Amino acid sequence: MPASDLTEQRVPLQGIAAPATARRTGRRGVSIKEPVLIALETLRSHKLRSFLTLLGVILSVSTLIIVVSMVQGANRYVADKVANFGSNVFLVMRFPLITSAEQFVKLSRSNKNITWEDYEYVRDNMRYAEAVGLETHRNGKVKYKTESIEDIDVRGVTANMGGIDTEEPVIGRYVTDADDTHRANVTMIGNDVAKRFFAGIEPLGRSIYIDGEAYQVVGVAKEMGSAFGQSQDSFVYIPIQTWRKVYGSNTSMNINVKALAADLMQPAEDEARMLMRSRRHLTAKQDDTFGVVEPSAIMELYNSLTGSLASSSIFIVMIFMVIGGIVIMNIMLASVTERTREIGVRKSLGATRRDVLLQFLVESGVMAAIGGVIGVMFAALVSFVIGKLIFPMSLPIGWVIGAVLLATSVGLFFGVYPAYKASKLNPIEALRFET
Repeated sequence: MPASDLTEQRVPLQGIAAPATARRTGRRGVSIKEPVLIALETLRSHKLRSFLTLLGVILSVSTLIIVVSMVQGANRYVADKVANFGSNVFLVMRFPLITSAEQFVKLSRSNKNITWEDYEYVRDNMRYAEAVGLETHRNGKVKYKTESIEDIDVRGVTANMGGIDTEEPVIGRYVTDADDTHRANVTMIGNDVAKRFFAGIEPLGRSIYIDGEAYQVVGVAKEMGSAFGQSQDSFVYIPIQTWRKVYGSNTSMNINVKALAADLMQPAEDEARMLMRSRRHLTAKQDDTFGVVEPSAIMELYNSLTGSLASSSIFIVMIFMVIGGIVIMNIMLASVTERTREIGVRKSLGATRRDVLLQFLVESGVMAAIGGVIGVMFAALVSFVIGKLIFPMSLPIGWVIGAVLLATSVGLFFGVYPAYKASKLNPIEALRFET
């Protein structure tokens, strides 16, 4: 039986009961349940038309949720994998965060390398630091027996970097002060190196060759995973003095400073900056010839980049939403025409303009809300697949609720005109209407 016929059978009950209430209270009660049931019945009876009607809303909500999930997932990923220097840790480097090639060329002329002497000066004069460590790195080749790995990150570190950095041994140990003092050829290897060379065998005590030099493996670092498709486990750690012995000192180093507490991060950064400016004899008018980089600065830069992506996505979403709303309005206008006699029957049995207006508004809002829910479900599925296979995703619950509410609001807004048109119909002329 068509939805309109079902509606006509239910209408008399509402039309007869309402006037009695009106006589007692002077105000008619309005039922929300019936318009909702009619909207659901309409969607069920015309599945293809309903899907095409809601396609714009589904696409807009899906696009919004997927993009926001990607942005939030990427932000969390960067915070965990890229901008994670350690607890309360910041870096003193040759360059600050650079955002253009022109800036890099300019700073390359003015910013000198961070040296061992710079490190010693900062280390010996810091008051707000729990620890001050040093690290440097270069790409190298690692070999074990007949196997070799190219482009391994060879890192020279001070022994106290074990308590500053995020990498830590899962078996064996980190570099020690004794290793550094004696310039020992020992190494803690990353998980990628261990899996490649020592699958199924004990790596500790075995010798590998790093750029032709033999090193004894004393530890294996815990697995860090990858960041944007690049493995974070392709490295070897050696004592900083051994690194200087093998590769020399003609390279810039990074000073890692761990503040005494989280609330002393800013004083510690100011102190390190003051010490570096003093060591380099910079006047008050001269810019820093080095960079002080903390995780929050990296996150701010990254958020500014992802913010443009989010803004573009919102523009696209609004276009889809408007298109979806126009389609809903056209379908509701067609529904008004198809159900003109039904409207006439309702009005002749006591339904007011307010009843008819509410019915069509609720139907429009329910349809858009269902489209929003379908869009969220589709976006959740896509986010799950992408998160497992390609890119980190984080489904935002607040945005999910907001997207469904936005879809519902669009449905209500674009349903106003069809609802108003239906409520203005003359009951006598409506009953004469032939479809």
